[in-house]
Amino acid sequence: MDRLDAFKQIAAQASRGELTFPTNVNASLRLQQALGDPDCHLDAAAKLIQADPLLAARTVAIANAVAYNRSGNEISSVRAAVQRLGMRTLQSQVAALIVRQLGGQSSDPAVKAKAAQLWEHTAHVAALAQVIARRVTHVDPDTAMFAGIVHEVGGFYLLSQAGAWPGILDGDPGDWIEFGEAEIGRGVLKKLVVPEPVAQAVEAMWVGLRALPPETLGDTLLLANDLAPVPSPLQERPGATTLLGARTIDFLVGEGTLHDILAESAHEVQALFAVLML
Repeated sequence: MDRLDAFKQIAAQASRGELTFPTNVNASLRLQQALGDPDCHLDAAAKLIQADPLLAARTVAIANAVAYNRSGNEISSVRAAVQRLGMRTLQSQVAALIVRQLGGQSSDPAVKAKAAQLWEHTAHVAALAQVIARRVTHVDPDTAMFAGIVHEVGGFYLLSQAGAWPGILDGDPGDWIEFGEAEIGRGVLKKLVVPEPVAQAVEAMWVGLRALPPETLGDTLLLANDLAPVPSPLQERPGATTLLGARTIDFLVGEGTLHDILAESAHEVQALFAVLML
């Protein structure tokens, strides 16, 4: 079977909801769905997270990271960590865990290297999106960060399936954009029960049209994607801004410029990036 047929088959499975996730990803998906229940309060969330020792340790570490520990007071319990982070941040962190679990399934060094680069790209986009949302577009920063975390989830699913479809990562990167990215991505976003505004923002990134100055969540995601210092290893989108070209993107924001804002916010972006790389 050639590469394009493989993309089409995986896309067809994704559209039918017939996605194959490893056991640990399924467990994280159940946790994500539980946290998304309006009746799930902080105490219940703490109990759910305590049931997974690795996630419990990660949650405490994130709560003590610079981005979320402005006071410098370290905490040592999951319950205190959950209270500090809040439900929306927890959902973003569980989404990040799911995405990384998908990318970490292969023992193939080449696939593992692609997954590591794709996560580094994702973490940069999520951190930049949060700051751009807060300082430039004034859309909800937590939603923007979540959108950044899941914007390449279709690519992570592709990497998780590489062992079952030999040769699927070979060939022209443009094939992924044309035949796989949107079709497979939609199926995975649906499986993750990603909210519609976030799914629409990711769709906008696939289309690639962006307003400057940016206004919407989709614009925020596209700008963050262009500004990310590490590119996705799966694609070079036709007409996409190069890393060199991204440095020239600037526009007025109030009485300042994008460059001024990013310079002022560099430590915040780095702190958020560091949290996602934990």
